[in-house]
Amino acid sequence: MAARTIPIARWVIAGIFLVIVLGLLLSKSIGVKDEPAQATVPEMDTTQAETAAKETIESVVQTDQLPALESLQRVDLEKAPARRSLDLQHWTTDEGSRVYFMQAPELPMLDLQLMFAGGASRDGDQPGVALVTNGMLNEGIKGMDAGAIAAGFEKLGAQYSNSSHRDMALTNLRTLTASDKLQPALDLFTRVVSQPTFPEESFERLRNQLLASLQMRLQSPSALGSEAFWTALYPDHPYGSLPSGQPESLALLTPAALKAFHREYYTAGNAVIALVGNVDRQEAERIASRLSRALPPGPAVASVVEPAPLQPKREHLLFDSQQTHILIGQLGISRHDPDYAALYVGNQILGGSGFGSRLMEQIREQRGLSYSVNSSVIPMQASGPFQISMQTRSDQVALALEVIDSTLTEFVRDGPTETELVRSKRQIMGEFPLSTASNGAIVGQLGAIGFYNLPLNQMQLFLDQVEKLSVADVQAAFQRHIKPDQLVIVTIGPALAPEQAEGVIAPADAPVPQAPEPEA
Repeated sequence: MAARTIPIARWVIAGIFLVIVLGLLLSKSIGVKDEPAQATVPEMDTTQAETAAKETIESVVQTDQLPALESLQRVDLEKAPARRSLDLQHWTTDEGSRVYFMQAPELPMLDLQLMFAGGASRDGDQPGVALVTNGMLNEGIKGMDAGAIAAGFEKLGAQYSNSSHRDMALTNLRTLTASDKLQPALDLFTRVVSQPTFPEESFERLRNQLLASLQMRLQSPSALGSEAFWTALYPDHPYGSLPSGQPESLALLTPAALKAFHREYYTAGNAVIALVGNVDRQEAERIASRLSRALPPGPAVASVVEPAPLQPKREHLLFDSQQTHILIGQLGISRHDPDYAALYVGNQILGGSGFGSRLMEQIREQRGLSYSVNSSVIPMQASGPFQISMQTRSDQVALALEVIDSTLTEFVRDGPTETELVRSKRQIMGEFPLSTASNGAIVGQLGAIGFYNLPLNQMQLFLDQVEKLSVADVQAAFQRHIKPDQLVIVTIGPALAPEQAEGVIAPADAPVPQAPEPEA
């Protein structure tokens, strides 16, 4: 319904009228005579004054002539927001680096993302080596330690960041494009990424930090549960190992191992370069070429192998707490699967959109079993996980599992309703412009397109696919990929009651952490 507004002028008129009336009454009561020029308002008693004032204000508030908020009237809520036109460009350097570029002259800045297929899935028999290698890039180059590198970026007004994940390793640079800022920032970034020295002192410090964080994980049931879930879902597969490694694997790492990993995976042929900002195509080609030439030579590495099919199973980890964390899932899809759009939309309806989703309605709104519950589809280079997670009071675990099972089974069998589908599509179409609202957001999208070898117009294709989806499309996609009778279930909390423990196994060599003692 369009909102109505009350013009300020009408309130002012009503207020002036009321003040005049009260003023007349007051002057009459204390015997002050009105001057002839002011005696234009008829005298009235108190009751008449109150009635007149009330009628005046009500006439202002209740009038049918109030103008509606025109901006809201012009909004077509049934129509998807206009899409930003993106001039995306792609080429490959002589050294084999794939480059993705968009010119954005609105701000005097450049966002650059350099991505390698060098995440934790490449750890092999050295769990943690990918993460430590990535974290050590800006700890030292020839002639500069970590402090000097940080000061160098700060002096230029540039920002450097890095991160490591299961599929990929990332480095990012944001810099001004002024002539005295851009080239020095690019030079420093190029040296950091291509020529790290992996100094011993910094290596020991970072390793000790990781060992401390692993010790802290023993007090976090959510972290332990997540680790157990990935291990159960990906036994004997690179995705199943913890990206930060284990104490015993970290103890075996050396700077020499990091240098070897860097030479193998931080190569020109294994790199994706994404640039968005205030540079033209010619300048972008020069930047990409110079960066590519500086990287170690080498080809793109092979894609991660597909995980083996799983049998349904239930695992429980002991943790001394009042709550139990629940993680349920199975193998999902890779980023190239044609059902991605249908599964994404369906998952939003099932549990990915928070309030209003099926799982939230059944778990929280109707039964009060948990503050929140969510589901997610995580497509990766190989098949990523489909996951449902929540936590609840330990005596409610059986009921929570039953509700999740029935809700998921019903959704896979029947699919969403037409109303749910329309609402979800409208929400997705409305939110999607945020993914192209800033240069940083666009460079992330370009990096993902390049890393997963997706079409250059992938963002447009995804929206087109979402718009065309029917209830039958979503239902069929879920029936092809999600099997409610083949789920992996991991719980972490107090010991299960005997009637709940049948068929439940404890992970091999699982630690039995205890909740921290309360401080005195």
